[in-house]
Amino acid sequence: MIIVDRPEVLVVGHAVRTTNAAEADPARAQLPALWARAGAAGAFAHVPGRVDENLYAVLTDYESDHNGAYTQIVGVAVHTAARLPEGMVAVRVPGVPAMRLEARGPMPDALLDVWEQVWKHTESGGTPPRAFTTDLEIHHPAGVDLFVAVLPSFGDS
Repeated sequence: MIIVDRPEVLVVGHAVRTTNAAEADPARAQLPALWARAGAAGAFAHVPGRVDENLYAVLTDYESDHNGAYTQIVGVAVHTAARLPEGMVAVRVPGVPAMRLEARGPMPDALLDVWEQVWKHTESGGTPPRAFTTDLEIHHPAGVDLFVAVLPSFGDS
């Protein structure tokens, strides 16, 4: 597990509020529809000022920990959100210290495996502890890079 200084990024996309428990129940899950919408051909073609061709998932507004509600925004990184397309939101993902993990292989299973590692780290009291502020997934042709915000370290323990 590598700790990096995640740079700030501005993401424009579609948002849902959900929980991991809801996502485990196909009747209540919202993320599959969100991702289907984001993955549709031309879904973000009308978003000006794109930084790259990757998809970004921002997990933010955590109610508590990984058992509580959170907001997920799936979209694209942009230079500016001056002209926000109708029905989309913009979120500024602050630059923070983050655990960097990589998901490679068949998706979404490879990504779920990495998130399960993060949840085990959290439940075991692993160091550094998660901040539960804003986490970021960058989806690109090779897989997904996951950046999980952590509390800053103030020296060795």
